[in-house]
Amino acid sequence: MKAVSLAEAIAVIPTGASIMVGGFMGVGTPERLLDELVRQKKSNLRLISNDAATPGKGVGKLFDSAQVAQMIGTHIGLNPKAQRQMLGKQIIVDLIPQGTFVERIRAGGCGLGGVLTPTGVGTLVAEGKLTIDVDGQTYLIETALRADFALVQAFLADYSGNLSYALTARNFNPVMAMAADTVIVTAEHIVPVGVIAPDHVVTPGPLVDYLVANG
Repeated sequence: MKAVSLAEAIAVIPTGASIMVGGFMGVGTPERLLDELVRQKKSNLRLISNDAATPGKGVGKLFDSAQVAQMIGTHIGLNPKAQRQMLGKQIIVDLIPQGTFVERIRAGGCGLGGVLTPTGVGTLVAEGKLTIDVDGQTYLIETALRADFALVQAFLADYSGNLSYALTARNFNPVMAMAADTVIVTAEHIVPVGVIAPDHVVTPGPLVDYLVANG
């Protein structure tokens, strides 16, 4: 794990990269990292995020500045800018049931090829996908999701990169931290090693590549 400035952290992300961004409608989202992505004008991004947030908040900032080429997520219903870009064929949007979305990411982090799910069988979701029957039940084979980078927001980080999360920020951040080649973290508080009790560590330090210094 390396402690870096905000600018240094985002500088390692190239144009056209795939990025996972934690949070739910902006809650638990690494706002500072997104602000710097906008400032550095990283474009043609493949965004993997639960939602498109709202204009000016969370990943919504990336749609404000037209930096997204493709989004994989569960809904964009509260972001009219993302909707207009999708309808205008400026971006490709792949909408996935939320449970399937998080399990595909979890599979990517655990080294699995994918997951089996009954969700979407017999609907448009199933088009072009393989199915398998298990004990008389039909399942879709949903492939694992990984990204070049995961942008993660934690409540606590220690000097070794161990992370702890607060409340709903724990929803997508931990699984995304396992499913990317490079993990970049911002934290509300950075504390000495030992302040986070071992059984409160959710994401262990070896998974973290860059921790953005506060201040």
